[in-house]
Amino acid sequence: MTRKLTLGGKAPQIGYKVSHSHRRTKHAWLPNIQKRALFSMALGQSFSMTLTTETIRSVDKAGGLDNYLMQISAEGLNEPMRRLQARIREQVARTPSAD
Repeated sequence: MTRKLTLGGKAPQIGYKVSHSHRRTKHAWLPNIQKRALFSMALGQSFSMTLTTETIRSVDKAGGLDNYLMQISAEGLNEPMRRLQARIREQVARTPSAD
């Protein structure tokens, strides 16, 4: 699976594994990336994306994809996620509240 994310912003970390004798070996620690389909209640459709497990837990804690994207700022998102966030914000603003 590709190591590029659509949501979450984690990247591989590069460093050295250091043995007992202090020999250094280059090593890359890869993020735990999963492919998931998340459903947007505002738009009424699901979106397939690659996420870290940390982001999956954050989406669940926020109460779904819509709430998660409404809480985070657009600076930390790539272009497709910014467009999705804008579509969700537009749809939520258009929908009358059920107070």
